[in-house]
Amino acid sequence: MKEYNHTTYAILGILTTTCKSGYAIKQFIDQSLNHFWKISYGQIYPTLKFIEEEGLATVKTATQEGKPDRKEYFLTQKGKTTLKEWLKQPIEQIPVERNELLLKLFFGRHQSTANTLNQLNDYQQKLKITYQTYTNIEQMITTNKHDQKDATYWLFTLDYGKRVTQAAIEWCEATTEQIKKVKDASYSK
Repeated sequence: MKEYNHTTYAILGILTTTCKSGYAIKQFIDQSLNHFWKISYGQIYPTLKFIEEEGLATVKTATQEGKPDRKEYFLTQKGKTTLKEWLKQPIEQIPVERNELLLKLFFGRHQSTANTLNQLNDYQQKLKITYQTYTNIEQMITTNKHDQKDATYWLFTLDYGKRVTQAAIEWCEATTEQIKKVKDASYSK
């Protein structure tokens, strides 16, 4: 089996949904995949062109009243087989997280405790917003998309995001308490 990059496989997967145009794919990414897999707008159209050149999809032009024509992409049998073969492959690696807060915390001895606590608090507040976003997406899927064949799997990935985010919120709370204890202990010396 020929190897492709993960962006190619992600777009092949998106083409199994009702998203067939570059714009629809971008909307889908922004509303679902973007929480765990980043694909920039600038990657979508070159990847779609590549997928067509590789014979993984065909393109049809759809006319729209009062708008420019739109290219729609449809998986070929080769595209479907390629996606299915990739899905069978073992996971290559556990993803490495790039986290600015953890980097700053790692070198936290070189900044004030107050600044470290402020950064932790700010991070925790952002995590709470992210958690609420996941909850809203979950509600939208269970209310409006429950009849979609992929909905169950979308909810699995969403549950992962919610659990990881909740664990990070709890970590912020525990780390804040630990830092406060260290600060209090250093003042009592």
